[in-house]
Amino acid sequence: MKIAIVGATGLVGRTMQQVLQEHNFPVTDLTLYASSRSIGKHFDFNSKSIPVIELNDKNIDKFDFVFFSAGASISREYAPKFANKNAIVIDNSSAWRMDDQIPLVVPEVNPNDLQNHNIIANPNCSTIQLVVALKPLEDAFGLNKVIVSTYQSISGAGQKGLNQLHNEQNGNFDPNDKHQIHSNAIFHPASPNQPDWTIEEVKIINESRKILHLPNLAITATCVRLPIEIGHGEAVFVETRNNANVNEIRDIFSKSKGIVLMDDLKNDQYPTPKMTEGRDEVFIGRIRTDASIPNGFWFWVVANNVRKGAATNAIQIAEALIK
Repeated sequence: MKIAIVGATGLVGRTMQQVLQEHNFPVTDLTLYASSRSIGKHFDFNSKSIPVIELNDKNIDKFDFVFFSAGASISREYAPKFANKNAIVIDNSSAWRMDDQIPLVVPEVNPNDLQNHNIIANPNCSTIQLVVALKPLEDAFGLNKVIVSTYQSISGAGQKGLNQLHNEQNGNFDPNDKHQIHSNAIFHPASPNQPDWTIEEVKIINESRKILHLPNLAITATCVRLPIEIGHGEAVFVETRNNANVNEIRDIFSKSKGIVLMDDLKNDQYPTPKMTEGRDEVFIGRIRTDASIPNGFWFWVVANNVRKGAATNAIQIAEALIK
């Protein structure tokens, strides 16, 4: 298949190249697009050196799949142009996620939404791992309420966030940075339309409702960035509509696609962000009852935000479409 990556030199774009090779995706021809700053760079892909070319209106070719990871403004401008040439565009930005005409997809959760669309939105990283955990519970018991607090790695801010962390770890602090990352905990920017909430919190709420087809789901979130390099953790509370117990929830998670259950606190067995390096699964542990609320349960969800939370999920969408 003829494949393109837009934003190929960024953290997620580079990871997309890696995951395509790991998954033996049927790539016969790969084009790497980026801005003019990246012209002259090459990347090794399947034993070939692929040059980076500048994205512009003159070199929009015909492709089977085009993976976008270059920011919302680039996606809004160029995704329709590739789609008009019959490519299937899978976009990792926020540009199309809440568009009623565009599906927002996590393959383990809502694969049926993929049919007959040329542009498909890849959800936010923290949303993806959350809905992978919520979907089997909704199917089995129904969901009345969801409360999630995130513990997110700074790679969610891309290479820029990682560079700031590394510079600060080496004692180089930029006075123009509003907040230090090293040895700190910070929030995402405020949402333009809901200034008491961050952009990330609004994304989790709105995207989860759309993906799960639960527009009235009572869900709320608090999102925090931590000075770790990879992997997002989420402490999740759910109140189920129907009766459930911890053993039933463990059993459902153990049988759910894309989930690895690690739930033995007595023996220090639980997921950590470090475990997600190079992994595509969603890890779940710390499952317990909230005795103060009938059918209330807590659990801990961890996933690699650059892989499952971005690059891998996009490629899994393409794989689902191929099937």
